[in-house]
Amino acid sequence: MATIYRIHPKNPQARGIEQVVDALRSGAIMLYPTDTVYAIGCDLNSKTAVQRVRQLKQLSNDKPLTFLCPSLSDISQYAVVNDSAYRLMKSLIPGPYTFLLPATKLVPKLVMSPKRKTTGIRVPDHPLCAALLKTLGNPIVSTSAHMQADESQEIEYPSQAELFDSLEKSVDLVIDTGEEPAYEVSTILDLTNEEPVMVRKGLGWEAVADKI
Repeated sequence: MATIYRIHPKNPQARGIEQVVDALRSGAIMLYPTDTVYAIGCDLNSKTAVQRVRQLKQLSNDKPLTFLCPSLSDISQYAVVNDSAYRLMKSLIPGPYTFLLPATKLVPKLVMSPKRKTTGIRVPDHPLCAALLKTLGNPIVSTSAHMQADESQEIEYPSQAELFDSLEKSVDLVIDTGEEPAYEVSTILDLTNEEPVMVRKGLGWEAVADKI
């Protein structure tokens, strides 16, 4: 049974954040809110935790995992960012955007796309995520908590209570900020080439359309 941490959504209590971070450093996986959807996550550098996230989401190793970074300067440690990509990202973050970029050697192979050697990175606009990232000092894996039987079926979006009930036995901890889960996904931008490509329209896509 998962441990539930009740943390304020706008002013996260330091003690609660430190307790969550201690668990993440020990290889825990969590259910937590972001500025888009509720996500399943762990410390990027915990191999066993990343493997557990993959098993829980039934993701094969050729499916890359997105992770969260606190700032643009942190992104540059984990991805190769050209000048045009840098300018575009600087104008959009923090926010509901996932950037596909060439991965550096700091990105674990278990997270990146094995064929393209790319990775998906976000800088979320959410106080809880910002506090966790600052305290942990490492990126945090972020994959949607919503389950989908197969790609031909639509994703069903449960309430917060239903989501907690369905996953509390599969994760080690649940962060409850009292917010109902958001149901809109991030906008995905492929920045691996000189010209950016919008791969998926999600939250905030209109702002991107004006820039590319």
